[in-house]
Amino acid sequence: MNIKNNIIAMLAFLAVMTPGLTSCSDEPDAENFYTFTGEMASDYLRNRSDYSEFTKIVERANQSANLMDLLSSYGHYTVFVPTNDAVKAFLEEHGKTSVSDLSDADCDTIARTHLVSNMYSTIEMTGKTIVTANMNGRYLGTSAGLDDQGRAVIFIEGLAHIDFELKDDSVENAIMQPIDRVLEKSNSSIGDILNDNSLVSMFNNALVHTGVSKDITKVKDDNYDNKAYPKYYYTSDFWKEVAWVPDEKKYGYTVFVEPNDVLKAKIAEYGIDTSQSELKQLYDLACKIYDPVYPDDVSAAGHAFENLTDSVNPLKRFVQYHIMTRYVPSVDKLTQEIHKTMNEAFGIETTLANPVEWFHTMLPHTMVKIEQLTMGNDKQGVDHKGKGETGQRYVNRRYDAEWQFEGAKIDDTVDTKLDAVNGHYFYVDDLVVFSEDVRDKVQNMRIRMDFSTVFPEVMTNDMRYVGDYTQDDNSGTPDDATVPKNGRNFYFPEGYLDGVTFSNCAVVLRRPHQNFWSWQGDEWNLFGDYDFQFRLPPVPKSGDYQIRLGFCGLKTRGVAQVYFDGVPQGIPVDMTQYLNEEAFIGDRFTNDETAANYDAMSDEDKAAEQKLLKNLGAYRAPRSTYHTNGTTKYYFVGNFRTFRRVLCQVRIDATKDHYLRFRVASDGKQGNNNEFMLDYLEIVPKSVYGVSGDGAMEDDL
Repeated sequence: MNIKNNIIAMLAFLAVMTPGLTSCSDEPDAENFYTFTGEMASDYLRNRSDYSEFTKIVERANQSANLMDLLSSYGHYTVFVPTNDAVKAFLEEHGKTSVSDLSDADCDTIARTHLVSNMYSTIEMTGKTIVTANMNGRYLGTSAGLDDQGRAVIFIEGLAHIDFELKDDSVENAIMQPIDRVLEKSNSSIGDILNDNSLVSMFNNALVHTGVSKDITKVKDDNYDNKAYPKYYYTSDFWKEVAWVPDEKKYGYTVFVEPNDVLKAKIAEYGIDTSQSELKQLYDLACKIYDPVYPDDVSAAGHAFENLTDSVNPLKRFVQYHIMTRYVPSVDKLTQEIHKTMNEAFGIETTLANPVEWFHTMLPHTMVKIEQLTMGNDKQGVDHKGKGETGQRYVNRRYDAEWQFEGAKIDDTVDTKLDAVNGHYFYVDDLVVFSEDVRDKVQNMRIRMDFSTVFPEVMTNDMRYVGDYTQDDNSGTPDDATVPKNGRNFYFPEGYLDGVTFSNCAVVLRRPHQNFWSWQGDEWNLFGDYDFQFRLPPVPKSGDYQIRLGFCGLKTRGVAQVYFDGVPQGIPVDMTQYLNEEAFIGDRFTNDETAANYDAMSDEDKAAEQKLLKNLGAYRAPRSTYHTNGTTKYYFVGNFRTFRRVLCQVRIDATKDHYLRFRVASDGKQGNNNEFMLDYLEIVPKSVYGVSGDGAMEDDL
C-alpha cells in the first residue's frame, strides 16, 4: 500500500472514529483496537517470511506492554525491520545461535529500539536524528550514503541502511523501513563512553581526577511513578485539551569536549610548560583562564593542584563548564527545530537573527550560549559568513558590530559512539570556557529563553517539540486516547522540575502548534489559584537587569502579582490587556501581522515608540518572531496581543540563586480558571535596556 493511499485510508478512518476512554495503563485502550480491511504493521511482519526472526523478537517483547498488540492497533509508527540475515548476524556477534537464546528483556530492548511512535518516510529523514525518540527513549541517528549498488539510501545509526527498493512501505498504522542490520544503542553511561575514547583522554583524565565523573552517573528516578497521576483537563482560549504527567523522570548530561590535539594546541598557545604531566598542563591552562574570573579564590586552599576536587579549583571549574545539565542527542536539537515547510528554525526569521539557545552548565551560576549561524550581513553590515560556517552551531559565539568572537564550532558528524544512556557528547574545535571575554563581552547581551529551555527536565525527558505541530486537535472534545493522534500536552507534579515550587494550581506545557501566537509554538500555562515560583537562569555578571515576560494576551486569561526574591514588583500583570488599549498606546497601534506597517516606520519613530512603551513597562514582540499557517508568516511585532511586559528592574548578584514568583491576583475564577501564560523569558542587562538619547533604541530583533 503506497503512502498516498494510506493517507486516504487513514483520513477515512479518522472521520468516523470517536475518542477512547481514559486509562492509566501502558496497555492501549480497548477502544483503540479497530478492524481494518488493510494491513497493519503486525500483519506486515507476520505475512513476510524475510522478517520472521524479528517478528519472533517483537512477539516476546512484553516487558510493559504487548508490542505486537500495539502494532495491531490504531497509532502512528515507524518500524525499522531487520532482515533474517541481519538478525542472524546480530546473534552470531553476541555468541547466540537463535532468538530463543535471548531473554524476554533482551527482546523487549531490541524491539523497542526499532520502533518510533510517529510516521517518518525517508524523505523526512533529513536531519541528524529521527525527530521522535524510539520506544526506549533514545534518538536514532540518520545520515545519507550509498548502498553497495551505488544508490542513495538513508543510514540509521551510521551502519544499517534502509533498503532502496522496499523503503517507505506503508500500512494502515505505520511506515515500514526494512534494514540490513540490527540496531543497537549503548547502555553505558556518559562517563564510560568518554573513558573508552582515546581521542579525548586528556579531558576524560581531568573529568575523573576532579571528581566530576561521579556527578554525571544518574540515569532516572526509579521512585517516580506516572501512573499515580490522573489526566488533567483544561481550557485555553477556546481549546479544550488534556494533559498527562511525564512518563519518566530521567537525568541527562551533554558534554562539549575538545579532542587531545585541540587541547595540546591551546596549551602551546598559552605558553604552558609541556614537560609536566598532561593533567598539570590542563590545570595550568585552567588557572590562566579562571583565575581572572574568580580572583578571590586564587589564595584558597582548594585552588591548589593537590585539591582538584574542591569546588573552587580552576580545573574542576574548567571541566564543569563543559557539561550541560540536560540530554541533547544531536546538533539538530541544540537550537530550535527546523520547520517542515519554512525550512528554517521554528518561528524565527533566520535572515534577521541567528537561532540562539541558552543552557545551564554544571559550573554553578553559568550558562553556555549556543548559536546557529544563518545570517549573512547583519543590519550593521558585519560579514558573519567571513567568520564561521553557515548552518553550523557554535558555543559562545558573538559576531556583531560590537564584538567579534567566532566561538567553538560543534562537530555535527553523526557518531553513535558519542551517545550514552544518560547523555551525549560533542567534539568542539576550540576551548569551551567561562572566561573574562565570555562573561563581559560574549554574554553581555539580552538573554531570551523559551520556557521549555528554562527547565532542563523538559529536553532530557523528550517533551520539547513533541507531536505534529502542523495539526490542531478538535477544540470541542480533547483527544485523551492513550496515544493521541497529534501528540500530548504535559503537566508537572510538584518536585519534578528542579528549582520550582508551586501550590493550588496545575502547571501545563502545551505541545507546539505552528499557528498559535506562541514563540516556537509551545506555551506554559498556570491554572487555578496559583502560587508559582522558579529559579531564574543565571546571569554572567552582577549588575542591573530588566526581567521581561513574552506572552499572548487573551480576554480569557488572568492577572498575577510578580515577586523577585520574595519582594513584590510593581502592579500586577494583567493578561487581558492589549497594546492597542489605553493602558499602553491605544489606537496608535495598528494591527498588521505582515509587519509591513512596522517596517515602514522610520528609525526615529520606532525609537520614540519604544521609549514610550518602555516607560509603560512594555515592548513590542521581537521583529524576528512569527507563527505560520504552514505557508505564510504572521509576525508577532505587528500583533497587539503578542508583546513583552517588564516584570521588574532589579540588581542581580551573579554568584547567587534568584527566584521569580507569580501569585494569582485575578478577581475570582477569571477567564479560564485564572489562566496565566509563560511563553518566553528575557533577562536584559542595563548595557542593553539602558540606551538613552534621541533616536537611540534597543535592537528590535
